[in-house]
Amino acid sequence: MSIEPIAPKGFSPAVSAGVSDGLPPDRRRWAVAAIFTAIAMASLDTAIANIALPAISADLHVSPAEAVWVVNVYQIALVATLLPLGARGEIVGHERIYLGGLLLFTLASLGCALAWSLPSLLVARTLQGLGASGIMSVNTALIRFVYPSRLLGRGFGNNAFVVATAFTVGPSVASGILALGPWPWLFAVNIPFGLIAMLIGLKTLPRLPHAGHAFDFPGALLAVASLGLFIIGIGGAAHQAAAALVWSCLIAAIVLGFILTRRHADHPAPMLPIDLFRQGLFALSALTAVCSFAVQGLAFVALPFYFEDVLQRSQVETGFLMTPWPLVVAIMAPIGGRLSDRFSAGLLGGLGLALLGTGVALLALLPASPGVVNIVWRMAICGVGFGLFQTPNMRALMSSAPPHRSGSASGIVATARLIGQTTGAALAALCFSLAGHQGAALALALGAGFAALGSAMSLLRLTLKPHRNK
Repeated sequence: MSIEPIAPKGFSPAVSAGVSDGLPPDRRRWAVAAIFTAIAMASLDTAIANIALPAISADLHVSPAEAVWVVNVYQIALVATLLPLGARGEIVGHERIYLGGLLLFTLASLGCALAWSLPSLLVARTLQGLGASGIMSVNTALIRFVYPSRLLGRGFGNNAFVVATAFTVGPSVASGILALGPWPWLFAVNIPFGLIAMLIGLKTLPRLPHAGHAFDFPGALLAVASLGLFIIGIGGAAHQAAAALVWSCLIAAIVLGFILTRRHADHPAPMLPIDLFRQGLFALSALTAVCSFAVQGLAFVALPFYFEDVLQRSQVETGFLMTPWPLVVAIMAPIGGRLSDRFSAGLLGGLGLALLGTGVALLALLPASPGVVNIVWRMAICGVGFGLFQTPNMRALMSSAPPHRSGSASGIVATARLIGQTTGAALAALCFSLAGHQGAALALALGAGFAALGSAMSLLRLTLKPHRNK
């Protein structure tokens, strides 16, 4: 006997009728290959561009400060458009946003490879960030529909594994490519993978339900301006920009965000998903995610300075010492996913962030001349804790949103990660400006505090009554 799925409120029944609990195994494997290839490319591009900055600066005859904008414009375009594109995916279909984002990302990669000046490269990088946003904004929403509900933890775990692996191997991949050719190759390598992923995605991705409401373009502009100004303000603080500029950006971001929430107070699917934040599980999961990625941002900025300036390690040694954290996250992510199919995200997340906080605190308390093993096992504890937290939390966040709000929930997953990382990096810069060489220890201690706060919020989820999505 076959059961026709019921269309969620606000969705087109004609489109919803084809949606079931996940894809058949053969088709699922190909769809997952397309999704994970795209997310790996977008994650790698975040990591490898940093390695290319010296070469870009020399080749295009610009200063290092100007070359940094190659990273900045990508990040701003990515973060600012996540929520609007996630909301757009609910209206036109998440698969269309994904494929459009992948096409733009691939074409923009070609533009980056052919760039002849810094302005042309910045334009291409902005478009590439917009394409990456199309991929990341609906990534977890697609996973929710590709995997059956009984395997959702495994699906989110595999997703976290791909992202962690991309960040782990990113610097090594960039160094290997630069050893063989000039910096444009870093961007050109995306083109064949992007085309292959697109061809597979066209054939295998599910055609998803469409919401019945119209897309609010003025609201989208408000969201883009609010998030963009927030990232510019936080990034300016990290780079010690003028206080007036930083505060102007942050205040304007808050004002525009408030206007957006007022505009969408009665909207069936607000772009800034205030309706989802009214659910305790969703709100706590999102806030816990921000805390966890703030810890990561603090540590990943502070530790390289500590290893090189205080411990006098070389850049190669520093890269090696930084590897255990993301490597263990990549190992733990699938394990955390499988555990999330059996145990509460509140419990797993609370335990994971407690371990992360312990590891970061142990790094802050390193002796004056620690050996390699002394550093590595502390970094490994951080990786175990972060990996144990990440996948169950992602599943809790996505599962607490109704299926027809998966796009907005997916946008919040990516937005929470990037806001947490950016805020952590800015706070790390503040710690160095306040404490000089002791700034790394201060930043790590602050990271331990964020982890403790996140752990407490995660455990609070155990007190919530089960919520049934409609």
